[in-house]
Amino acid sequence: MQPIEFTPAGSIGLDFGTTNSAAAMVAATQPVLATFPSVAGDTHTFPSILYFDRRREGTVTRLTSAAGPQALEHYLAAEEKGRLIQSLKAYLADRRFDGTAVFSQRYSLEDMIALIARHLLTDARGLPAPLIPARVVVGRPVHFSNAQDHADDEFALGRLRGAIQQCGFTEIVFEYEPVAAAYSYEQQLDRDELILIGDFGGGTSDFSILRVGPTERRRGRTTEDIIGTDGVAVAGDAFDKQIIRKLVAPRLGLGSEYFSPPNKFLPIPAWPYERLERWHHLSFLNTAKNLEMLEHLRRSALIPERLEAFVHLIKQEMGFRLHEAVRRTKFELSTETEALFEFRCEPVSITKKVTRLDFEKWIDAEVQLMAGCVDRLLNATGVSVRDIDHVFLTGGSSFVPAVRNIFVERFGAQKITGGAELTSVATGLSLCAARQWPD
Repeated sequence: MQPIEFTPAGSIGLDFGTTNSAAAMVAATQPVLATFPSVAGDTHTFPSILYFDRRREGTVTRLTSAAGPQALEHYLAAEEKGRLIQSLKAYLADRRFDGTAVFSQRYSLEDMIALIARHLLTDARGLPAPLIPARVVVGRPVHFSNAQDHADDEFALGRLRGAIQQCGFTEIVFEYEPVAAAYSYEQQLDRDELILIGDFGGGTSDFSILRVGPTERRRGRTTEDIIGTDGVAVAGDAFDKQIIRKLVAPRLGLGSEYFSPPNKFLPIPAWPYERLERWHHLSFLNTAKNLEMLEHLRRSALIPERLEAFVHLIKQEMGFRLHEAVRRTKFELSTETEALFEFRCEPVSITKKVTRLDFEKWIDAEVQLMAGCVDRLLNATGVSVRDIDHVFLTGGSSFVPAVRNIFVERFGAQKITGGAELTSVATGLSLCAARQWPD
């Protein structure tokens, strides 16, 4: 990629998410979101996906990369699939994962995150400046996925800083993602409030209690305004996994048995289906060794057509289509009491009605972890539910009724609010940046 041309004037907010990212700048006190071109039309969200492919140019083979909407488009259009990588943010606190080989070239985790960010900045349209500002406020979760303690969070933050530095920014400031969402919510207020922010991403759910309103806007936010923060490494991706585990994997062989001579029936190994729960990991199963193992199991399986369907799904790289069906079902269950899950993977065709009650049973353990985190934050800060004026919910999973009920049960429906659920963090980060550097 060509280096990005920066300007010392102005500032930008960058929300690098597990599933989606976004960017915004402030013009005349109002945040303006970047747009990104896609075949479906311009969008304000940029999928946090990286796609590598090999391109032959004369006698030379070059490794190329794409990110965001273009990554998905290139991947789906390719007859011979390249390497698709997703959810990199979830690995920032994992000291065991420092990078991966892509064809013949090795990339560190920071290299790959920097590539996504650089593609985002290069593809961004509609920002109120011809060049990208060299000063940036970047969102961060309260606790990173897989972080066990403060040291892990600091380790993850250092890696994220290293990735953002690779883009060429000269000044980098981090802000908690739920605090950034508060900046966005605060824009509409004409009186001071004590609020609770719930930010539900792909990999983490984060919560903050803070004071917002005209007083804070006039004097500038201080650390005393943030009463407390907490978070848990459970969010939308965990809900998707439960649909795969409960609805899809059994129809592809999980839980069934195969015959092992001389006279044993053994369960089909579960580990391949763990790859199925993250669609971009499915390509790791597409090796001669794994396919030979699955074919051997199919020949002695009690329900061989299910293993055959699993092998077909792997060979045809159908993971993305599967997870699109999963997400579509999850979204429908946010507004309807039942949805029809449909996915065709011959010789098995999965068509099943799913009720919201079923779904809520599947995700109950994850929802209880979120609820426990909210209660822990209230107890740690000494704030009572009566003290909270409003609860602002943002992020895709904030639409899930079981998630919203956490707050309805504690605070009452009249206190729950939201808006721009997929982009409020990015707009808040841009407002934070404008206050950080008031040119």
